[in-house]
Amino acid sequence: MERNGGKQQQQQQLETAAPAPAPRKGAWRDGAVTYFHLLFYIAISGGQIFFNKWVLSSKEINFPYPVALTLLHMLFSSVVCFAATKIFKVIKIDEGMTTDVYVSSVIPIGAMFAMTLWLGNSAYLYISVAFAQMLKAIMPVAVFLLGTAFGLEEMNCKMLAIMSIISVGVIVASVGEITISWVGVVYQMGGVVAEALRLIFIEIFLKKKGVRLNLISMMYYVSPCSAFCLFIPWLFLEKPKMDASISWNFPPVTLFLNCMCTFVLNLSVFLVISRTSALTARVTGVVRDWSVVLLSAAIFADTKLTFINIVGYAIAIVGVVAYNNHKLKPQVNQQQGADSKVSPGSPRHVEIPLNSTKESS
Repeated sequence: MERNGGKQQQQQQLETAAPAPAPRKGAWRDGAVTYFHLLFYIAISGGQIFFNKWVLSSKEINFPYPVALTLLHMLFSSVVCFAATKIFKVIKIDEGMTTDVYVSSVIPIGAMFAMTLWLGNSAYLYISVAFAQMLKAIMPVAVFLLGTAFGLEEMNCKMLAIMSIISVGVIVASVGEITISWVGVVYQMGGVVAEALRLIFIEIFLKKKGVRLNLISMMYYVSPCSAFCLFIPWLFLEKPKMDASISWNFPPVTLFLNCMCTFVLNLSVFLVISRTSALTARVTGVVRDWSVVLLSAAIFADTKLTFINIVGYAIAIVGVVAYNNHKLKPQVNQQQGADSKVSPGSPRHVEIPLNSTKESS
């Protein structure tokens, strides 16, 4: 009897232990899906940068109109968001938006977003993709300085050292640029300042207005506003040139694919953050930047990387990584508590982070 009882107990233990590999298999599957999202974000983000550069500067398309291109992106995003939320109702827009909040917060955000995309795309007409990415590394410096001016940041020795490292890196990278165009530099730096202001306005919007929006909701409200802000400069600056020129060409299929890639890119940012964290998205963005710089040197004839370029950009990236780690460490600590309640790799509802950025330009 004791022998039979022992066999039954061993059999029960084996049956209990048998399902153990299932969670491990599930964890591997979730991890694979997460890495797929990260790789997809890197691919679609870098691809969109090259796509825009090709559309604006290639002889095949011959469409050197950055305002018009950005306006088309925003119109496409507005139509898709409206159809998804109001016609097919597959996405629910978060409540809490009022006329006062829209006028005081959404319009400034939309205007700065329009400026960011307009100036960033215009820079591609004068400077290489690689050099444009190097100049974008100065973004944390602009965000921090403007945040300090608006009373959202506090100056301290650690942040001052990080800002100095980034600035020195960008300066060194600029010194190493062989064919530098100051017009392109001005456009790109103007886009950086506009993007920094957009992030500051988003922070004020989220902290002081009390409205919580995810990325889809933000796109629904901001895209039409950005389209209107872009329509005015297009009407006076680029439409007369387009009317006078008979050589420009933008095939409908290429136009649709370019706009669709921009929209999918914005969604991929949301998916990456929803499955991981804002810190992971920022670090992935650094990997994306390095990939774009190296690939552009191999693809475009106007890109010639020098040793000083690479050294300066590497110094700037070290500062950017330090900035990300310093700014997002509190968010990581908060997310660890939330992640303990959610299975690894599973998607969760997220609100748009203060430091995320749409990558249309």
